[in-house]
Amino acid sequence: MPTLHDSVVLVTGANGGLGRQFVTQALELGARKVYAAARSPRDWDDERVVPLRLDVTDGESIAAAVAAAPDVTVLINNAGAVPPTASLVELPEADLRANMETNFFGPVLLAQAFTPALYAARDAVLIDIHSVASWFAFGGVYSASKAALWSATNSLRLELAPKGVHVVGVHMGYVDTAMAADAECPKLAPADLVAQIYDTVAAGGYEVIGDALTAGAKVGLSGTIEDMYPGLRTVGASS
Repeated sequence: MPTLHDSVVLVTGANGGLGRQFVTQALELGARKVYAAARSPRDWDDERVVPLRLDVTDGESIAAAVAAAPDVTVLINNAGAVPPTASLVELPEADLRANMETNFFGPVLLAQAFTPALYAARDAVLIDIHSVASWFAFGGVYSASKAALWSATNSLRLELAPKGVHVVGVHMGYVDTAMAADAECPKLAPADLVAQIYDTVAAGGYEVIGDALTAGAKVGLSGTIEDMYPGLRTVGASS
């Protein structure tokens, strides 16, 4: 089974609430080194943590990260962004493209770039952070980008498994981080979600369903569109 012990981990979006937990819990589980990647890396005051400047939307930045971190055995695609509006109709083209760059193209291009290192590693792992929005289209381009990443993760899992790379996809509702600060609803603690993720890695699991909301959304995929989005019945009845 994959293990974090003696691993070399790279975490994107390492400065955020989830990112910090990925870094600290990896060290607690015995990681030898953690590259803490962010657009503006911070000082971690721990010799095992290597701050790494990385913009996941910039090809040159990704190439520089690969050169600086050739020993990565665990890649965690955690960086993400939310658009200024959940409306696909009203969203400016620049914001549409920017969200897809961060939430979809960035993680896929990072996976491509680090594939040689992962192939060469023992117990290599790729972790992609999706969302309940992968399965429930309440977030406009955010939902679309996370759904696309979910599909890409499934494809990467099938392609990388024969080469010894274990791929884990993570789905969850709101997490108590800055990104969800304005949401008035129950939220997962970042520490609890990251613990679930690392437990899943250790058990050889492929998917994390972080909470009951997400479990319900996954079940809903097997139903009708009207069951998934009851408001459509009201619209249909009034037209």
